[in-house]
Amino acid sequence: MTIFAAVCLVGCDKTEERRVTPAPPARTETAAPAAADTRPVIVAFGDSLTAGHGLEPGLSYPDFLQKDLDARGLRYRVVNQGISGDTTDGGVARMDAAIALRPEVVILELGANDGLRGLPVEATRRNLVEMVDAFQKSGAKVLLCGMTLPRNYGGDYIRSFEGIFADLSREKKLALVPFCLDGVATRKELMQADGLHPTAEGCKRVAANVMKHLEPMLR
Repeated sequence: MTIFAAVCLVGCDKTEERRVTPAPPARTETAAPAAADTRPVIVAFGDSLTAGHGLEPGLSYPDFLQKDLDARGLRYRVVNQGISGDTTDGGVARMDAAIALRPEVVILELGANDGLRGLPVEATRRNLVEMVDAFQKSGAKVLLCGMTLPRNYGGDYIRSFEGIFADLSREKKLALVPFCLDGVATRKELMQADGLHPTAEGCKRVAANVMKHLEPMLR
């Protein structure tokens, strides 16, 4: 290689080096903070029926209720505060957590486990009154969910138990779902194998039963 060619080659290499533009520093993408959900809150406050016992997440009656509200253009957020096995005693113990959410409506579905355990009707009624009074004092409307018991609990006890919900509805001027499992409990295909808890399709029917009485409270 001639000296001229070698100089030329080196010069070309240096020119190419000068033309290389350093890559800009990588940009770090910062995710925008999620917007706060400002929709008014509806608290579904109950036991295993509310919690969706025996079902996959997203298949409880409050989940179907949320879908129904969304479909109707009713901008509310349903918060599921159901605990399987809970009694009205348990509800009184944790009602402050529900009140802290500042709900516009509380769907109160408790008492069935009291009845199944044969607890005194007056104790159940007293606890329900305490919860209703506390929720109303916080500014929430209360939708009370009525319940019944298997027929082998005896006519007198069943009538006294059922009467709690009807009497409380009249005394406190509450909207009442007479029986959440209406049209569900008597249909084997809508109930789980235990005969006490609804299937996903059954929960969809429960949500429809609740919605009939809830929607007028939201308009």
